[in-house]
Amino acid sequence: MQETVTVTAADIARLAGVGRAAVSNWRKRHADFPAPVGGSAASPEFDLTQVEQWLRGQGKLGELSTADRIWRHLAATGNSPAAGLAAVGAHLLGRRRGERPHRRPVDTPPLPDLDPHLAPLLPDLDALAADRGPQGAFDELWQRFAAHSAGRPAATPDDLADLMVGLADVGGTVLDPAAGTGALLRAAVRAGCTAAYGQELVPDFATLAGLWLALHDAPGQVRPGDSLRADAFADDPVDAVVCHPPFGVSNWGDEELGHDPRWIVGSTPRGEPELAWAQHALAHLRVGGHAVLLMPPTVAGRRSGRRIRAELLRRGHLRAVVALPVGVGAAHGVPLHLWVLRRAAADAPPPARALLVDAAGSDPAALSARVLAAWRAFTAAGDAEMEQAGFARAVPVIELLDEDVDLTPARRQPAVGGEATGERLVRARERLAALVGELPALMTQVVTAPGGPPQPTLTVGELARTGALHLIGPIKATGPDGHGAPADGPPVLTVEDVLNGDDASGRDDGRLGQEIPLAVGDVVVPMIARQLTPRVVTAEGALLGRNLYLLRPNPAALDPWFLAGQLRTSANERQASSLSGTLRVDIRRAQVRRLPPDEQRALGEAFRRLAAFESAIRQAAALGAELVQLTADGLASGGLRPDGDPQEQRRAPRRR
Repeated sequence: MQETVTVTAADIARLAGVGRAAVSNWRKRHADFPAPVGGSAASPEFDLTQVEQWLRGQGKLGELSTADRIWRHLAATGNSPAAGLAAVGAHLLGRRRGERPHRRPVDTPPLPDLDPHLAPLLPDLDALAADRGPQGAFDELWQRFAAHSAGRPAATPDDLADLMVGLADVGGTVLDPAAGTGALLRAAVRAGCTAAYGQELVPDFATLAGLWLALHDAPGQVRPGDSLRADAFADDPVDAVVCHPPFGVSNWGDEELGHDPRWIVGSTPRGEPELAWAQHALAHLRVGGHAVLLMPPTVAGRRSGRRIRAELLRRGHLRAVVALPVGVGAAHGVPLHLWVLRRAAADAPPPARALLVDAAGSDPAALSARVLAAWRAFTAAGDAEMEQAGFARAVPVIELLDEDVDLTPARRQPAVGGEATGERLVRARERLAALVGELPALMTQVVTAPGGPPQPTLTVGELARTGALHLIGPIKATGPDGHGAPADGPPVLTVEDVLNGDDASGRDDGRLGQEIPLAVGDVVVPMIARQLTPRVVTAEGALLGRNLYLLRPNPAALDPWFLAGQLRTSANERQASSLSGTLRVDIRRAQVRRLPPDEQRALGEAFRRLAAFESAIRQAAALGAELVQLTADGLASGGLRPDGDPQEQRRAPRRR
């Protein structure tokens, strides 16, 4: 007899792609909603088959691809999608071994029995494997796991993983001692390593990473366990190490590891866990091998770590520090650093210089190529001087060994020369002058309207009930940070983007819950802001971000620019908001005048021009601030001087 698979209300919400409140409403409003079959009154459980039948009958669960159907079961049954995917991966690996025993990879993980809760997936799973092959089937499910990553630790985005592997010059054996689900190991395989090894604290993640290697015929293995306390590869030196260690872990084992042989430059202070990982990586390298670690920026300058930093420099182990742009490290909201280490021979003279790269302001699209070019130029130059003004500098080690041993790249870069400052100043001045010249033409011309009786209004809530617009959101976070969403996924429009008038800059971190594509003519409004700020969407391709209302007007009833202009009034700010410094908006209470479509369009055009004027004013303010800063920097450094400087006039030859 087949075991009944049960799901909770939260699981049902994930299956249908809605919030938990929607499931509660269905239970109240629909008498035919499946009755609980277990659990408790506070947390009832439902028969998954009955739930799917009801959702499909209500049109809330459309026809899904085989891979999507499997993934929804994995995401909805059990607390760990990783464990479910690992079980499915093990089944696929067993199928692959049966099909191709002569191609069995080395060190493949053991094959556990399939979880009884996943038994109903076998027909779909075998169909997907027959269509795509075991490797292709696993890759299909892996993509969905990566895109819905709630509950996972921070995963390294693929672009950053490829950059780290490039800096490490991976070509032989590689180790990741904090492997997570294997992002860096996958990058190493893409780069052509001969074998990939890893260790990961969470057993399900270790199993997943190992299954990916096995299904892709990549030699190597991933072992579960704490790398610092129970090193699984202590006697196996490798050619390269790549690692995204956990940040800020206070209980990392400093007391029991006080005199560990891995501390090759001295015992690691308790408050410097990241430097413990740096020494752990060095200890696993063959002489001449490179390690690349993703680090928080504070490690470069914390006083407690200056002794370790100094010894890494003195002995020639620390070769480069690269400051990355904000957002490149996915879930981390600070500009992270890459540390490039090299296992130096004990009797070799240490290099005279270390490379510091300040790429914090670089375009992420060109980041890898630019950083790798600077690194290769540095290694090719030996101990010679190398400098790219404002970006990269080969700094003498003796200069770095000061009282602080601060390795923050921005603090060691030379100032931009006076000539370059002058060129930037001229360009900023020209752009500002051109923009200011356009402002009069952008201003909306208005006259006083004749008086009359107050015109009738409707609230947004009433407009939604009559079908004049569709109101969605705001989307709330669905759980802990998901981390590791694909870097090439659709951009997400954030509250900050709306307030600043910027293009969509966010990425799905796995907590959106629903992916709602924005369409031209949509109106978005932040739920929480200092003032009520509607914005009309003018380009497709982005998703609706968290804490944003989406108002989608019916074109036959409402002009979007008219709607946005009506919403932004001071009266609506008072009507729809709780006034407490920061506004919490209930957009349903905002009022919109009832006007015929032709009058709406005329007013909408005026509101559109007003929005363009506001955007130009914002750009002018930013350019003005840049102009002031450039001028102040140039004057203070001596790269610029006032026009008509008396000292310069005294130097000029006199005419006779």
